[in-house]
Amino acid sequence: MTGQNDVYADLAAEGDALDTLVAGLDDTGWATPTPSPGWTIGNQIAHLAFIAHLADLSSTDPEGFETEAAPSRVDFQGSVDAKLAEYMDDSREGILQRWRVNREKGVKGLAAMDGQMVPWLQTPLPSNVLATAGIMELFGHGQDVADALQVKRERTDRIVHLTYFGLLTRAFGYVAHGEEPPTEPVRLELVAPSGAKWVFGPEDSAEYVTGSAWDFCLLILRRRHRDDLDLTAYGPEASHWLDVAQAYRGPAGEGRRPGQFAALDA
Repeated sequence: MTGQNDVYADLAAEGDALDTLVAGLDDTGWATPTPSPGWTIGNQIAHLAFIAHLADLSSTDPEGFETEAAPSRVDFQGSVDAKLAEYMDDSREGILQRWRVNREKGVKGLAAMDGQMVPWLQTPLPSNVLATAGIMELFGHGQDVADALQVKRERTDRIVHLTYFGLLTRAFGYVAHGEEPPTEPVRLELVAPSGAKWVFGPEDSAEYVTGSAWDFCLLILRRRHRDDLDLTAYGPEASHWLDVAQAYRGPAGEGRRPGQFAALDA
């Protein structure tokens, strides 16, 4: 199983993998709509470029980060939309180059902090946790890009970080649905892309989830509907969690419809 200490290398590798999907696109491909309403492939990469810029600032220039992040604390969605529009004023080549530079600097900055606390949008985080959040961003938006291009991504064990992150952020899904997060612990018993077994959570928990680790990551980022995934819940709390699960703060959004990607996933 991939070690948690590899999170910075895995963050870089996830960025490189997505880069290969978009590097050869022309302007028409760049403008391809993705399953996220109103977002093209270009929008997805521009957003990732901005997030990588924030990660760089958080680890190398905390004061600059606070200046950049301040508007998001007043109006998060408005700030995201404004930055997206700003980045989209650039050309396709310009956005790509900006993303490449920002993500390289972000990975180096986070790795140099070696687990120390760095500022972030809601609360300071250890740099390795922020790197995991970066993998989450790349996985989710990368899936949107892959779906738009109707291609299947290579499945790797780099998702180990995201899998565990999904358990750590379990409360987010309940909060997004206006519910009180339960105190009953849940265990994950998932199969990695390599075939390895990953187990997270208390061994004696009566509530647990089994199945595909890749599918679990798709679920917690709301890129596939539960009905289309190889996941089985044991216990009422575990089952309800799969209905509301998400690994990020904020509104749940529309999610995806059952069978929406049946042809692509076949």
